[in-house]
Amino acid sequence: MSYFNYDGAKVFYEEFGSDNVELLLLLHGNTVSSKFFTPVIPKLSERYHVITIDFIGCGKSERIEKWPADLWFDWANQVAALIKQLGYTGVNVIGCSGGAIAAINLALENPELINAVVADSFEGLNANPEITEQIRMGRNLAKENEGFCSMSRMMHGEDWENVLDADTDAVVNHALNVRSFCHKSLNDLKVRLLLTGSSEDEMFPENHFSRLFEEMCKTTELAESHLFEHGGHPAMISNMDEFISICDEFFAR
Repeated sequence: MSYFNYDGAKVFYEEFGSDNVELLLLLHGNTVSSKFFTPVIPKLSERYHVITIDFIGCGKSERIEKWPADLWFDWANQVAALIKQLGYTGVNVIGCSGGAIAAINLALENPELINAVVADSFEGLNANPEITEQIRMGRNLAKENEGFCSMSRMMHGEDWENVLDADTDAVVNHALNVRSFCHKSLNDLKVRLLLTGSSEDEMFPENHFSRLFEEMCKTTELAESHLFEHGGHPAMISNMDEFISICDEFFAR
């Protein structure tokens, strides 16, 4: 198993596929770990050298007592540290849900490391109080769902409930005290960005993605979008084959 040190903590990562192909970094979202990508890695590793990471506090990475409120910016910094340690540049990135926010931060803060970014099924550039409350309530209810508990145990181990609580506390703390997901404006973007999501995503209000993507694409000419008509959260998994095809075309430009 491979680890690197970030801010005094051990961070787990894995690499898949040939060394002689394009690099692709996958960033998981909140409440899950890199195991979330298990269904898609075999297909992606046929064409890319795939890198996954368990963010600090998640999966096989070291636990910390309190997660930072500026969580997704910190996640981006963890990823930048990993890329630099491995000596990579020109990395393609797919971020899913909360990982998409980290991916956008990564592109804004470290464009010299990145080729292009796909940001899939995420909240936006600022915390929405209604969505935050929905997340908080939903997670409390999820603890009583046997399927969710089994999935969380598989993602993180027996301390999954502590991970979930730390994540939820960070989400709520961010919404109350930070609000913005990024330190820089989207106007500062220097790499290409593809926004993806599903119209049927149960995590967000109706027309959430169509409005968000229109606003973001107006802000920067480097952004474009693809909205899937069907499928749940996240689009990357619910529309897997079409999603991969769209990403292949986007990264190849």
